[in-house]
Amino acid sequence: MLKLGIIGTGAISHYFIDAAHTSQEFQLVAVYSRKLTTAQQFTSPYQNVSLFDNLEDFFQSEFDVVYIASPNSLHYSQAKAALSAGKHVILEKPAVTQPQEWQDLVEIAQENQCFIFEAARNYHEEAFTTIKNFLVDTEVLGADLNYAKYSSKMPDLLSGNTPNVFSDRFAGGALMDLGIYPIYAAVRLFGKALDATYQAQQLDNTIDLNGDGILSYPGYQVHIKAGKNITSNLPCEIYTTDGTLTLNTIEHVRSAIFTDHQGNETHLPIQQAPHTMTEEVAAFANMIKQPNLELYQAWLDDATHVHKLLYTMRQTAGIRFEAEK
Repeated sequence: MLKLGIIGTGAISHYFIDAAHTSQEFQLVAVYSRKLTTAQQFTSPYQNVSLFDNLEDFFQSEFDVVYIASPNSLHYSQAKAALSAGKHVILEKPAVTQPQEWQDLVEIAQENQCFIFEAARNYHEEAFTTIKNFLVDTEVLGADLNYAKYSSKMPDLLSGNTPNVFSDRFAGGALMDLGIYPIYAAVRLFGKALDATYQAQQLDNTIDLNGDGILSYPGYQVHIKAGKNITSNLPCEIYTTDGTLTLNTIEHVRSAIFTDHQGNETHLPIQQAPHTMTEEVAAFANMIKQPNLELYQAWLDDATHVHKLLYTMRQTAGIRFEAEK
């Protein structure tokens, strides 16, 4: 069983631990927080967990892999320190804020014989393997992929504060959060895009509340919608010469139905995982315990392309993080 360390004491870390423990592949043994009291509160549901408020001491402790779910702008430095200490790293999306940071981390991981993963969970869903296989001999004409969900932090923002998810200091925004899911789905299904653009509704600090993007492919476009001040109930659609494939959502997919131009329906054999993170947790554990370097390289290549697209889209929209200003 892999010994697990955690950086980041938000709700998403609890979700990850739940999936990790359910998989029986990981056991939580260490948690870092800037305040020990926060770490104590976070670990109250768990047993036999070492707590740290010093990052160097944390990385010197005995665990195999660290899940990092701190604010976005801290990912790069914390992952670099973890890899340098010989720990495998699972970085909650977005793994980094700039493409060069991802390249640096990949090189450091290789130098230290460690794995680095981006926790973009829909990329590892079996549903997308089924969908990609269905589309393999089909001519794609375009797609509309979206993820927009009203943020629990919107009341705080509207009251005059700046939560981390809307902060330029912490590299927040809709594109860097929910927008990653449709972009990863596009790269998973259609491969590398030729170009990308993004237009957004933005705060004074340039961070986007919601926006619409276009990924350009040879002969067609994939439209991307992301939002944190709106909720979209629209399904996702992939258009082909033979008809339209409709997904109920872009992550934790429950159904995929192809409707031809005559109205006939084909239901793809989709089995929704019991937990939103089950499949990515299993994928990471399997890669660490039984490495498949060809598959791992494909993961790295796709993540590299995703971060190039994110950076390009941010530039076209004029989204600038504090460190870049």
